This record gives sequence, structure tokens and C-alpha cells, in this order.
Amino acid sequence: MGQPWMLVRAAAILLVTRQTLALSDIFEDGKSDKEILDNLLRATRYDKRLLPPVQETVKVDVSVLLLSLASPDESSLKYEVEFLLQQQWFDPRLKYSNQSRYDFLNAIHHHNDIWLPDTYFIMHGDFKDPLIPMHFSLRIYRNGTVFYSMRRHLILSCQGHLNIFPFDDPECSFSLESISYEMKSIKYVWKNDEDVLKKSSSLATLNAYLIKNQTSECNQKNNWREDGNVPADDDGHHGCDLCQKQFKGNYSCLGVRLIFTRDRAFYFTTVFIPGIILVTSSFITFWLEWNAVPARVMIGVTTMLNFFTTSNGFRSTLPVVSNLTAMNVWDGVCMCFIYASLLEFVCVNYVGRKRPLHNVVYRPGENPVIQRLPAVLSRIGIILASPLGDKKRDSTGVANEIVSCTNCGPNPCTHTANNGCAAEVRKKEPPHPIRVAKTIDVIARITFPTAFAVFLIFFFYHYSSYTHSDSHK
Repeated sequence: MGQPWMLVRAAAILLVTRQTLALSDIFEDGKSDKEILDNLLRATRYDKRLLPPVQETVKVDVSVLLLSLASPDESSLKYEVEFLLQQQWFDPRLKYSNQSRYDFLNAIHHHNDIWLPDTYFIMHGDFKDPLIPMHFSLRIYRNGTVFYSMRRHLILSCQGHLNIFPFDDPECSFSLESISYEMKSIKYVWKNDEDVLKKSSSLATLNAYLIKNQTSECNQKNNWREDGNVPADDDGHHGCDLCQKQFKGNYSCLGVRLIFTRDRAFYFTTVFIPGIILVTSSFITFWLEWNAVPARVMIGVTTMLNFFTTSNGFRSTLPVVSNLTAMNVWDGVCMCFIYASLLEFVCVNYVGRKRPLHNVVYRPGENPVIQRLPAVLSRIGIILASPLGDKKRDSTGVANEIVSCTNCGPNPCTHTANNGCAAEVRKKEPPHPIRVAKTIDVIARITFPTAFAVFLIFFFYHYSSYTHSDSHK
């Protein structure tokens, strides 16, 4: 009876001795990282379904390295962000002996056999490409530290103030969170307490301009788990109250906030400067003769058609919103100025072609403003030369009118109308239609450019103030 028991005991001791020798042999020189990992990750000693056996909460250090930024459509609110997400934690089950010549083990082919944090991206938009083995790395160091980095290409759905487009600064944000483990099990922290994201030295911005980035812990008040109100059914009952309870909890979460700016130079060169050129070109008609019909019609119609063509081509790429945007204001005011200049020509041509009254003769080539200036100055001089008390009254008590007389001698004189001298009193003649048409052109030369300059100052100052106020928030 004693011999079988002794044989079984000897066999057990031999088996334990062999396992011990096998474990010590795998760390000797000449062993590959694959052989070491195959022994470390055996089912008898490692279970990836279990959290790393640490005394406290599993701490996952997170850092983000920006690689490239791009916007597929400048007028949209979607931005492409490519970055490396690096996660680091400690797993004592993956320690290996210092006898190995490897500083770390490359565990890329053991990705499915190692416990990894179930990091979930919240409010990101969409993934551009799937996660494939070439897009991540997995390293295990001697002391059991696991370094896991993966490349992500996200299309972020951002928020912007489209009412001041293109002077707004879109804000994009996304969060990292464990989808199943609460904070008592896993806690995410920013590595080295980084408050901004690291940028690669070869960062390519393309047409996305990042002006500010910020990292922080998520605000629990805005957590998606606390937000979801289950909609009522047809009877008005909330039938799945238990669903809300299943998603709620205290989960560790990290947030990333990216603030972009529009390419102002792009809009100035393609929208604002061409619009200014077209509007001011329509003002050239005010300096042409009132009867230059072909030239004035060609300038007015051509500028209007060109502005419609350029604005319609650009508006097709703009986001469709219900409220009034800065681009709508710009297009509307510029079209009003161009159309008003065309209407001014119609008015001038109509007035200039009217038949003159009382056979008034108009001498071509005279400027209506300069022509009337001597008469106005002469009248002002007569009024200033006669004091208020010099007006004599006749027997009826009516003041005598000061008139100009040509019968006093070689030089004309001025005196009262009842001094016995035949006075030459000129009646006010009605203005000639051509003179009125030219006067309208002279007024338009001043009012149109002045009004457009005031609009430009107000437009850019008003919307740039929105940009500065948003940047200081």
C-alpha cells in the first residue's frame, strides 16, 4: 500500500520540478519574444477576462499625439483628425525575468490574448478607417508595464456659430471613457497631467487651422449616461426605465476640446474682394455721359450677371441653415448696390429725354453744379452787402425789394425796386432736363461710394467683434 502512494508523490514532485525548470528556461538568452509571450499567456496562468490584480483601481495613463488635421469641406462642420492614442497601465501577471535580453516584448501578434481597457470614443462623429494590426503597437516591459498605442482617424462633428459664417470658430470635442468598467475598477488620467495635446513635428494642417486645444476630465453634468431620457410610447408610458439605470454610473472619462478657425484669406480672395470689385465697377457708370446707353447698360448688366454667377457657385457649398448668415447679408447688400446703380441709369436716361419746359436752352458741356455756382455766390453777396435795417418801406409799409439794375451806367448796380429806375428782375427759370440728369449723376458719384464704404466698415467690424469675443471665452 505504501509503494503506490510514494510513486504518485514522486510523480507530482517531478511534474512541479519540470514546470519550474520550464519557467526559468524561457527567460534565458536565445529565447524569442514570441516564446516568452506564449509561456506568459498560457491559460493556466493568465486570463484576459480578469482585470490586472492590483491592490487599488487600475490606473490607465492616456496621452494623445496629433498627426494631421484636415477639413473635407471648408464650409462644413466636420473635421478630420488623425492622432496616436497612447495608453499605459501596470499588469503584474506580465512580469518576466531580467535574464532576458529584451527590454520589452513586442506583443502585436498577441493582441487578442492580453487584457486591454475597453476605451470608447464618445461624440466623435465617425471612424474613417477600421483598426487593423498595422495601426497599433503593444509593448510589455520587464516590470509588467503595458504600453498600448493605436492610430485613430476620426471625422469630428463640430459645433459652430453659422449665423456669423465664415467668421465663426468651430469647436470640436470628443471623450474617452470605459464603456463597461466604473471608476472603482478603472480610472483614466492624462499622462504627466497634460493640459494640451502634443503635436507631431510633421503635423500637416491642410485646410484645417487649429488655434487652441485643451484636455480635461469630463463634466459629469454633461455626461451622455445622465442625459438619455427614454421616449414615451404611443400610450404615453416610459416602458424601459430599467434601460436608463443600466447605463448610469460613475465612469472615468477624459475629454478633448479642439477649436478651429476658418481660412479667412480663402474667403477674402474668393468672395469679398471679387464682390468689392464688381460693386465698385458698377459705380463707373456715374462718370459716363447720361446718354451713353450701350456703355452704361453693358457695365450694369455685366456686373450683375458676374456677381450672380460667382455668388451662386459659392453658395452651393455653404451649409443650409434657417437663420440669416453673414454671407447672406453680404450677397444681399452687394446685389442691392449693383441693382441700384442700374436703376439710377434708367432714371437718369428717362429724365434726360424729357422735353424741356418754356423753351429753356441748355448749352452742352457745362457742368450743372459749376454753372449755378456764380449765381448762388452773387445772391449771397447781395444779401450780405445789404444790412437788415437798410430795407426801406414805402407808404404802404411794405419793404422795398433789392433788385439788380442795368440802367445805372456801364456797370450794373443794386437798389430798391421803387426808386424810379427801371429794374431788371429775372424770373427763376425751370431747370433743363439734361441739367437735372447730370445733377443726379453728380449726387450718385458721392452717395453710392460713401454708402458702400460705410457698409464695408460696419460689416467687417461687426462680425470681427464676434470672432474676438468668442476667442476670449
